[in-house]
Amino acid sequence: MQGVLTGFAVIAVVIAVGYVLGLRGHLGPQGREVLTKLAFHVASPALLFTTLATADLSVVFSSRLLVTALSTVAVAGVFVAVGVVRGWGVGRTTIGALCSGYVNSGNLGIPIAVYVLGDASLVAPVLLFQLVLVTPVAVTILDLSGGGARGPLWRRLLTPLRNPIALGSLAGVAVAATGLRVPDPVMDPLTLIGNMSVPAVLLAFGISLCGSTMPMRGADREPVLLAVALKAVGQPAVAWALASWVFGLRGAQLLDVVVTSALPAAQNLYTYASTYEVGERLARDAILVSTVVSVPALVGVAAVLG
Repeated sequence: MQGVLTGFAVIAVVIAVGYVLGLRGHLGPQGREVLTKLAFHVASPALLFTTLATADLSVVFSSRLLVTALSTVAVAGVFVAVGVVRGWGVGRTTIGALCSGYVNSGNLGIPIAVYVLGDASLVAPVLLFQLVLVTPVAVTILDLSGGGARGPLWRRLLTPLRNPIALGSLAGVAVAATGLRVPDPVMDPLTLIGNMSVPAVLLAFGISLCGSTMPMRGADREPVLLAVALKAVGQPAVAWALASWVFGLRGAQLLDVVVTSALPAAQNLYTYASTYEVGERLARDAILVSTVVSVPALVGVAAVLG
């Protein structure tokens, strides 16, 4: 329980700092946009590369990864199906699907894994799955549904290779798979730059709250409610069912996968929405509400399964 509260406290403080910066206008009218672009084009690719370049890729073949992948696909599929029926559009539906199943495995998942599960490496399967597969696929869809969809076929096929998030992830996996050691003069600056990613995302998110209306109002109310319900209830329930009934996980292993699936939507999803200028309010509200709702959800999961 302490890990849950500690993780949320850290996030809340940094978001609050961003809110104050936006309220006082210290970063100017373009502050949020600059932080968002910094995170998307520079800091996040560096963070993804340095994280994956030293990761143990053997976790890709673990049962935890299968539970994570299947539960993510299940809830994202539900949102996509509803989005198609309701006509929410490709970009908006993609952002909503991400908010339904893309968990905050980094800045919140790691401290919770340490304090609740007792091992930071236990969040590695979900982190790798999201960075290696979900992120490149999602940003490619967003590219192709926007400006990237207009152009010759060869350019469209090379879309993943032109996206900084996808490039950082794929390059990191390539280094880990080949066993190469990146020299310290190269890795150290990348690590330093990557350390800006999470603070930049949280500060930009805090700035975006300035002058904004109450969440879950207006045209985005329905997709936000659906995304939050799938994230806070649907994904943990699916993960529990798969882990216990299909893969036969018990005890600590069952707790691991359910806790990680109950994490709220990741803050970097707002960066993607802002960068592609689609579903920004949907992402902001879904992240905010799912973060608040996930506090009692995570405490409940830890109490029941722990």
